[in-house]
Amino acid sequence: MSTTIQSSDTAQEQWLTRYYFARALFSLIWVLAAFSIGVKDAAVAGVLLVIYPAWDACANWADGAASGGLSRNRTQRINLWVSGLTALAVVLALGSGMKAVIGVIGAWAIVSGLLQLGTALRRWKTLGAQWIMVLSGAQSALAGGFFIVQSRMATPPSIDKVAGYAAVGALYFLISGIWLTVRQVQRGRKQAL
Repeated sequence: MSTTIQSSDTAQEQWLTRYYFARALFSLIWVLAAFSIGVKDAAVAGVLLVIYPAWDACANWADGAASGGLSRNRTQRINLWVSGLTALAVVLALGSGMKAVIGVIGAWAIVSGLLQLGTALRRWKTLGAQWIMVLSGAQSALAGGFFIVQSRMATPPSIDKVAGYAAVGALYFLISGIWLTVRQVQRGRKQAL
């Protein structure tokens, strides 16, 4: 029984390692597109701002499905819906301007950050690198508050604000992936001895 649980935790940790690296890579590509094209072209910025929460919805679906199913992973199931609805809300907000879009992104960052925090706390006892995901979720919620404040300022916000937020998120996912990789290598060495 104990060996089965360890095997399951190891498989879950290997999945999370791949997942965290995939999230970091996507976010890095998104950030590069936002800083290179999105800041110059409002239409591209709009598309990128729809893609970002839509990707988060897909990522939550994939992680929830690979982690025992969405029925067992309530925070990810809720995050899937929140992120998917946010992508639709961004489409609608684009008609009202960037202030409305940044306000929607801010509300989403708060809710999805808290849900990510909940997912990390649930995984804390059995899986590694969750303290990084706790920080990431808390930082996301805090950044969301700043986005909402910025959406109410006189100067219209730009995609570069969201790109900075996404860059920090990419760093968190990258560190988590590296942390889990090192942990798996160390475990493999101990087992080889």
